[in-house]
This record gives sequence, structure tokens and C-alpha cells, in this order.
Amino acid sequence: MKPLDPRLLRLSRTARGFIVAAAGTGVLRTIATIAIAWGIAAAVTLGVDAAGGGGVPAAFGQALGLLGGAFVLRAVAAWATDDLAARAAARVKSEMRTTVLARAAERGPAWLSGRSSAGFATTLGPGLDALDAYFGRYLPQLALTAIATPVLLVAIGIGDLTSGLIILFALPVIPVFMILIGLATQALQRRQSDALATLGGAFTEAVEGLATLKVFGRARRQVGRIGAVTDEYRRGTLGVLRLSFVSGFALELAASLSVALVAVSIGIRLVDGSLGLGAAMFVLVLAPEAFAPIRQVGADFHAAQDGVEASAAVLDVLDDDRDAPTATAPIPAPAAATALTVRGLTVRRPDVVIGPVDLHAEAGTVVVLAGPSGSGKSSIIAALRGVLPHEGTVTVPGAAGAPAADRTTWADQRPRLVRGTVAENVALSATPDVDDVRTALGDAGLGVDPGLPVGAGGSGLSGGQAQRVAVARALYRARREQTPLVLLDEPTSALDVDAEAHVVASVRRLAADGAVVVVASHRPAVIAAADLRLDVASDGSVTVRPGVRA
Repeated sequence: MKPLDPRLLRLSRTARGFIVAAAGTGVLRTIATIAIAWGIAAAVTLGVDAAGGGGVPAAFGQALGLLGGAFVLRAVAAWATDDLAARAAARVKSEMRTTVLARAAERGPAWLSGRSSAGFATTLGPGLDALDAYFGRYLPQLALTAIATPVLLVAIGIGDLTSGLIILFALPVIPVFMILIGLATQALQRRQSDALATLGGAFTEAVEGLATLKVFGRARRQVGRIGAVTDEYRRGTLGVLRLSFVSGFALELAASLSVALVAVSIGIRLVDGSLGLGAAMFVLVLAPEAFAPIRQVGADFHAAQDGVEASAAVLDVLDDDRDAPTATAPIPAPAAATALTVRGLTVRRPDVVIGPVDLHAEAGTVVVLAGPSGSGKSSIIAALRGVLPHEGTVTVPGAAGAPAADRTTWADQRPRLVRGTVAENVALSATPDVDDVRTALGDAGLGVDPGLPVGAGGSGLSGGQAQRVAVARALYRARREQTPLVLLDEPTSALDVDAEAHVVASVRRLAADGAVVVVASHRPAVIAAADLRLDVASDGSVTVRPGVRA
């Protein structure tokens, strides 16, 4: 595994800036370390001379002042490193999540459908949170090692060439241990990262399907399944901890033996008088500091592994262009258009080819996509929205040059409600227009209080109520934004006859106000409201014919 993935630097400007800042604080810490060693050596030498009857020289106070200033500088540099690391980790995580989500939106549902949504969410959530240790500990220590180790080695060599040579030959022992430990850790840590994704996926899937599992009496079985995955993750974590402790012991042993060699050499030469006390103290203080950065890199390597694996997974997703067709955006009309024009629209799925579809719908038209479940109605809706790769062209009505997304209102067959109030879910805003929300809810046939709290996923509402909130959301946007194209995917599938009649009447009113309304449905009442009907067969063929109202 690379100590620093160059793709991360290319992706994140913050990461590049942090490396430079960490190098700067590393220089300050190195200077402070040398000054501390020099101050201690000078103070001890002058103190010994003073104890011999020579009196306390003025330079003793200067040495203590240098020592105190060096300690303050080192503490400030360490604080600055920690502060920069925390800020950089937060910004890099935000940048990576934003970039990945934007790339996923560009690639569309076809690309996401081939990946585990739960695993994807786990990687972007708790997986990337592990970057705190990577930026907070590993990268600053790596920068400090790259700067401090050679500078301290030169300083020791200037103070005592013999000690410098001993450290020069002993230093490579630690990287050798680090490489061997890294090879053993890499596979173990990758399995641990995969185990976390599996655990997150199992839990998310169990929560998503909990209602169905309870209906069929299978909810209890998920306890054992999640427990088994959790136990596997626990054993893996203990294995990583054991390896971390063993590797830490190995690095400490190598560094301690190397410093001991330097100390023995200095002691012998100090006794026979070939080395002065000042130089001996200077080298003795710096010798452990020369080994400390590279030793700490090895220790922080394990703490950063989770973040490295998560960031590598995210970067691999960004670099993965295989099977990643880009959705074709609808073509903006060269001049103001009032009609929805579709030419040769074809959607290719693994199981069926849907289309081609040729359609011209003027303003005020209700177009109904009819057909059995799974025939491809939702795929055509997604292609009209421009989020599903397709062949052919789609020209949406509206002002020339305006983005197609700004001219389109869409309601999915799944409500996709969030935690908040009914009004906030309808308006998708923290400050909704309550009067317009009430009107939209009434048109959707839902007489609930706009201030009614809603849990994540629509908890607190029935299935029919949640679906009508989603329909009200589309009606709210269509009227406030005056979008000329409205796409509704199975808006009445969970509604009773009376509620369905409200929705159908609202669809007709949208068309009367000048919008082109495209509805995917297999309900007779909705089909009967069509001006234009597209029958989507199970084999993917599409037949266009006049609706009942035409």
C-alpha cells in the first residue's frame, strides 16, 4: 500500500495544501528539537562548570531562555499541526463525498444499480470518517519524518561523526520492519474494511425490509445473521489490534537497541576523554529524536489503515469508468417550445430493449404510459428526465436555453420522505409556504396537518398517505415553478378510489394550466384520463395511440 495515494492529491486541493502546511510545521518542530538539545547540552555543561567552583556564567541564563523558547515553539507547532489536521480531514471528507455523489448522479441509476447501495453508503459514511486518523496522525508524522530524520541525522553527525554513522546504519532496520509488518497488515485490513461494508449492508438491508420481514415472521432470523457478521468484524478488529501491538513492540525494540548502541559508544569515549561533555549531551538528546518520527509513522500506520482503505475504495469508484454510461440530458429547445418531442427513444436494459418511442405532445396533453409491472414504464420516465442512458433525443417544453431540470417536475413511485414535517417534505424546504402546501395536499386528497411530524422514510404515515405527500410535492413545485413538463411514476398505486380521483383531477388541472403531464400507471382511472396513451409491452415494444379522452 502506498503511504500517500497520488490520486488523493489530484482530487483534493485541501489535501495538497495540508501536505505543504504539515511540512512547514515539521520544519518548525525540527528546529525546536535541535534547539532543545542544544539548550540542554549547554545548560548541563555550564552547570557542571559552575559546580566546579567557576560560578554561574551569564550564558547559563541564555541557555535556559533558549530551552524555554524552544519548548514553546515545539508546542505551538504541534498544536498548529493538530488544528490543521482536523480542519483538513473535515474538508477532504466533504470534498470526496460531494465529488462521489456528483459522479454517481452523472452516471445515473444504471451505474448505481450494479453496486450495493448499503455498502456504498457505509463507505461514504463511517468509512471516510476514518480519515480523521489518517490526516490527524499519519500524514503529519509522515511529513515530519521526511523532514526531521535527515536534518537530525546531519545535526548528530556534526556533533559526533561516530554516533551519526551508527544511527545512519541502524535507521534502515526500522523501515524493513515496517515493510514486513505492512505486508502482513494490508490483507488483514482490507478484509476488515470489507467486513465493515458487509456489516453496514446487512444492517441497512434488514432495516429497509423490516416491515416485510415482520409480515412473514422472519424478523427474528435477522438477529442471528447480523450477530454473526458483527462477531466476524469483532474478531477481525482484535486481530488488527494484536498485530498493531506486536508491530509496535518490534519497532520500539529496534529503536531502543539502536539508541543503546549510541549511548554505549558515547559513554566509552566520554570516559577516555575523546568526546566532550557538551557534544555527548547534544547527541544523547537527539539520538532518540532521530528514531522517534519514523518509529511513530509505523505506529500510526495502523491507525490510518481504515481511512486509507476507505479513501482507496472511493478513489477506485471515481476512476472506474467500466460499465458507466453517462445519462443523456434532454436537448434544450433552440427556441421557446410548448411541446414534448421524443424521437427514437430506446432504453437498453440487460433483460429487454424498450422502444423505440416517437412522441409529440403539445401543452395541455396528458400522456399515460400503460403496461404491466416491470415492462419499462419507469425506465422511460427516467430517460425523459435524462438520468438513464438512452438512444434517441428528448426535447422538453419551456423557455429556450433553460436547463431541462428547471423545466421538469418529477414524482417517483417511492415517496422518499425525510425526517421533518409534512410541509417540509412537500416543499423540500425548511421555510415552506403553508397555504400552498395545504392546497397541494388537498389536491392530492390528503387532509393532514402540514405541521405533522414525519420520521425518516415516512414513518408515522401510512403507505397511501406517504404516496400522496409525494404527489403533493410534485403539485407544489409544478404550480410554484410553472414547470411545463410534469412526470409522475405510479402516483396512485397505493391509493383507494376516492384518493385516486383527487389525484386524477389534479393531473387534468395541471394539463389545463398548460403543462405536459406524463404519467406511468396501470390503473384504469388514470388510463381513462389520458389524451395520449403509450402501451409498453413485456417485450419492450411501445405502441402510441390516442387516449380515451382524445
